[in-house]
Amino acid sequence: MNNITIIGAGHVGLLTGVSLADVGHQVICYDIDKEKISQLAKGISPFYEPGLDELLNKNIANGRLLFTSKAQTAFSHANIIYIAVGTPKNKTGDTDLSFVEQAAVLIGQHAAQTQVIVVTKSTVPVGTNEKLKKLIEKNTENFSDIRMVSNPEFLREGNALQDIYFADRIVIGSDCSFAASIIEEINQPFHVPIFKTDLHSAEMIKYSSNAFLAMKISFINEIADFCEKAGADIEEVAAGIGLDSRIGSDFLHAGIGYGGSCFPKDMQAMISMMEEAGEKPDILKAVVKANGQRPFLLLKKAIDYFGVLKGKKAAVLGLSFKPNTDDIREAPSIMVVNELLKKGVSVVAYDPKAIENTKKILGSSIQYAASIEEAITMADMVFIHTDWEEIKTFPLSIYEKNMKNPVLFDGRNCYSMDQIKKHKIDYFSIGRQPYFHAFNKQVKQTSSSLK
Repeated sequence: MNNITIIGAGHVGLLTGVSLADVGHQVICYDIDKEKISQLAKGISPFYEPGLDELLNKNIANGRLLFTSKAQTAFSHANIIYIAVGTPKNKTGDTDLSFVEQAAVLIGQHAAQTQVIVVTKSTVPVGTNEKLKKLIEKNTENFSDIRMVSNPEFLREGNALQDIYFADRIVIGSDCSFAASIIEEINQPFHVPIFKTDLHSAEMIKYSSNAFLAMKISFINEIADFCEKAGADIEEVAAGIGLDSRIGSDFLHAGIGYGGSCFPKDMQAMISMMEEAGEKPDILKAVVKANGQRPFLLLKKAIDYFGVLKGKKAAVLGLSFKPNTDDIREAPSIMVVNELLKKGVSVVAYDPKAIENTKKILGSSIQYAASIEEAITMADMVFIHTDWEEIKTFPLSIYEKNMKNPVLFDGRNCYSMDQIKKHKIDYFSIGRQPYFHAFNKQVKQTSSSLK
């Protein structure tokens, strides 16, 4: 039987460990954060992911999943070691490999088996696995047979378990057929198609996938802006485009741009790699530029509507960069809140899961509500940044009841235009014509004629 150790108990490492244990493997998750390990050993996850708590506690209880911050415990019996640590951007915007390199040194110093397969889950630039192998070999006297495998993750925060158990494919890249076959065997219980390739190609697949999806998001956003001027409805346009099997409907949802921990840093890493190789990543640079201004689209609509925002109260609904996660890294909401504060707007925010993380960044500069209803009470305007199910199904009648004069700036097109037209609400969305209820429409037309 293989003894599996996961280095890193963050999003990727923990989910990898939990899922491998759940399909029958014996897994130890190692992390230097003793407090995190202590909490995990009690079945308490450091982040929110639907379904994770149940699987975590199930596999702790059955003894297949252990947690430790002691290197000797983690590596003494491991013959399969996964590296699943963070690869954030450094000050220059390139990929910071310091955590991955520290993991490699750790393996070299503490792995005790004569043969070890090291599996890289972390997203790393092309050629990194070869460098890691040399680093491990440089720091070990315990073994001489080290095999490297690139096994990139394709997990969407908020849908990670779905993406593990019902994935489109599992990519296994290695220049050693024996190592690849072992990792294939470990993943067989998931019953997911396996694509085997070489190390460099596996590393490239991860970055290329994220770059293409980021490009797809920016494309539909650009079309959405044109739809507003052309009188078309982006929801209808995207549906019609998505019916083409060559394109598909996924990631064709117009909005206020991509965020999170993956797309922004992976796009920058891909650009850097291409430039270092002498290539011109013109398309990727255009995507990054377009996405950079996207979060402020709703703010511009609000300024066009009100003129001066100073002294007004804004409710921000949704703080996480996407639903079903508490992750606010590169979240459009945080960027917009900071701009609203600069313009003298008082802000009250609500999110089902991300308030505590937001407090770490924004502190007491804004108010935090315990419900949508509380957040919107007596607000001059509402910004919808995250399409949580709770927000999408919130009754429009309560906006009418609780707000001064209901004005919604919806960055995720949570409501259909048919729904909106049944209420006395001024409504601005993405890629669709704005809607003014009868009274305000008359006011707008009058004010426009006076300009």
